[in-house]
Amino acid sequence: MAELNKSAFDAAAFLTNAGVGRRIVRLKPKEVFFSQGTPADSVFYLQKGRAKLTVVSRSGKECTIALLLAGDFVGEESIAGVAGLRLATAAAITACVALKITKEEVLRVLHEEHAFSDLFVKYLLARSLRTQADLVDQLFNSSEKRLARVLLLMAECGKPGESERLIPKITQEALAEIVGTTRSRVSFFMNRFRSLGFIEYNGGITVHKSLLNVILHNWEIPAHAVTSVSERNLLQPARKPQLLPIVPASPTPVGAAKSTNSGTYRRSAHGFERCSLPVSSQDGHRHPLTSRRRLQAANLDLRNSKNPWRGEASGILSKAEQIVPAAGAMLSKGVDSRLLRSRIVK
Repeated sequence: MAELNKSAFDAAAFLTNAGVGRRIVRLKPKEVFFSQGTPADSVFYLQKGRAKLTVVSRSGKECTIALLLAGDFVGEESIAGVAGLRLATAAAITACVALKITKEEVLRVLHEEHAFSDLFVKYLLARSLRTQADLVDQLFNSSEKRLARVLLLMAECGKPGESERLIPKITQEALAEIVGTTRSRVSFFMNRFRSLGFIEYNGGITVHKSLLNVILHNWEIPAHAVTSVSERNLLQPARKPQLLPIVPASPTPVGAAKSTNSGTYRRSAHGFERCSLPVSSQDGHRHPLTSRRRLQAANLDLRNSKNPWRGEASGILSKAEQIVPAAGAMLSKGVDSRLLRSRIVK
């Protein structure tokens, strides 16, 4: 009699219907099954819809680590021996129907029903292989290949059946988060896939199995198909930052100038002395014509303003326009800044 009851267990019926320790939950798009940091006290079995697992760093950066389809378990880490907190957030991409099973009920069925434990272990092995494939895809494949793989996974094109499958409506922002790229690149490659006949837009996204060519045959967008500069820029990989060689600092010669946060200094026989004019990195001081043009522009703005002191201030700026070229020439010849200051005061 015990053998009859044991053989009567139906894993499919157990994961379909509500019962002791399990209930049906329905989620709208963007609703969460559970959040990162909450207690891990249950396991979800996704009956319908698509979901994703995301992790948020302390700085607020979000990363999608897995896509979940119908028939997947969500939050299976909660059956670990030590009770803890959720390590990720599970959110619905489309409308989802799931069976929520308590941790105690899952552990009981795993120990008592071998049919369920076999199904669960099979799922864990498939999930491990998929995680390794996701890691390889993220490390070695380009963004268009990652997008093609995500579309194929969401369309479940690996299963036998029709040559084309429909993906429920999903935003390009959501696809960009899953792929790990920008929305503009997703928009560009989606339009390119549609023009080449790999996908179709009709409310949802119809994915043809010919999209496998992008992954299996190392397919790349032909150069003659790029029609604009913006598309060409999207196809170019991101440039790696170049490290410039470190050049040891040389001693500052006498008469040369050096800029710091507190001002500009020129080296003399007695050490560094503060200069009244700023310097640049080319010839040791700013070109007199550049300073004169700035003074002329300031003078013109002052004359056009309604400031009651504009007449007197304009005269001061006019004198400064005459002093700057002479001061620059004297500095270039190595004249002491104290002597130059005294001449300017006179």
